[in-house]
Amino acid sequence: MANERLREALLKAAITPEALAERIQVSAKTVERWVNLDRLPYARHRHEISVLLEEREAYLWPNALSTERSAKVAQSEVTQVYPRRSSVTIDVWRRLFDQASRKIGILVYAGLFLPELEPRLIAILKSKAESGTRVEILLGDPESEVVAQRGAEEGIGGAMASKVHNVLAYYSQLRTVPGVFARFHSTPLYNSIYRFDDEMLVNVHAYGFPAAHCPVFHLRRLSAGELFDTYADSFDRVWSSGTPIWESPVAG
Repeated sequence: MANERLREALLKAAITPEALAERIQVSAKTVERWVNLDRLPYARHRHEISVLLEEREAYLWPNALSTERSAKVAQSEVTQVYPRRSSVTIDVWRRLFDQASRKIGILVYAGLFLPELEPRLIAILKSKAESGTRVEILLGDPESEVVAQRGAEEGIGGAMASKVHNVLAYYSQLRTVPGVFARFHSTPLYNSIYRFDDEMLVNVHAYGFPAAHCPVFHLRRLSAGELFDTYADSFDRVWSSGTPIWESPVAG
């Protein structure tokens, strides 16, 4: 059986098996066996290939790691655990925003704390988008049942929808900026997700508690890991089901 994921990744990267063999200093026959017979490369080669093709090891070779090894890699993806969101310092937020160069993603119901915590947020996002960083903002639809339910769970009623309208007043300043995209979503939000290239803050939600009082996991993507990509995939699923808040200057 062939490794179709590896074959597709090579085609996508416009790299021939012969070129790959030369790059990582193995024989062309060896690469052919990896592709056509789904032979498993050594760990060092898997890492080199995943970096070269910009694909995760876990995606290219899903059965390469044992359950125990996968668990250890997942633990390594967690760089910090904060007991509550308010424990994440402004310096951490600023570093993540400042260092992101490819993608910034914000998935919340309202997340009003963010522009209140960082008054320069809108200017930062504008500057990032203008330099080529894709910015994706997902807010809860203020007319949706899930936003009303979340407000009821936190004991603030319709104030949750009001928070969405309030934060939208900030983000609407970006509606004419190419590279900034905003959508409403109506999904049950089990976590708020803040993505910065290959780092991520995941604010877990607990019934009856405001998000500010719930833990945050700081994740860093590893090529052999799956934890980061689980939340990245979740973000993308919500994004694909969202409704544009405004018509973006550049299609997204």
